[in-house]
Amino acid sequence: MSDSILLTTLDEAMRWGKGKSLWPFTFGLACCAIEMMSAMGSDYDWARFGADVFRDSPRHADLMIVSGTVTKKMAPRIRRLYDQMAFPKYVISMGACASAGGPYVRGYSVVDGVDQVVPVDVYVFGCPPRPEALISALKQLQDGIVSGKVKH
Repeated sequence: MSDSILLTTLDEAMRWGKGKSLWPFTFGLACCAIEMMSAMGSDYDWARFGADVFRDSPRHADLMIVSGTVTKKMAPRIRRLYDQMAFPKYVISMGACASAGGPYVRGYSVVDGVDQVVPVDVYVFGCPPRPEALISALKQLQDGIVSGKVKH
């Protein structure tokens, strides 16, 4: 067995730790939330990527997953919960409705995307998107945090 030496900087180690230990806060608004829940199940096993326990309080989370139709009535509540989240905080917009209004985009009560309310880091498109797409978005966000491209 050979001895190994690993050299890194403190910043790189901190980014790796932040990226691999996200604590998600769910904000399931519609049918996309069912796909988000199935990503936690045994078939897809979201826990193997380091974001295993969904938090019930925004003060214990640093990743908000908005899944479903965002209405004008819910928009201020989403913003309030986002403001209460721990820093650094990240957002994944899941589904066509959360990302761009979906089929309800012409509705008088629908926001044209959650990016009108909070800054979004990763978009997951589909109606509803498959659990694999959400896991891919999580990995994309983690890679962005580790590489330093996503900063908050």
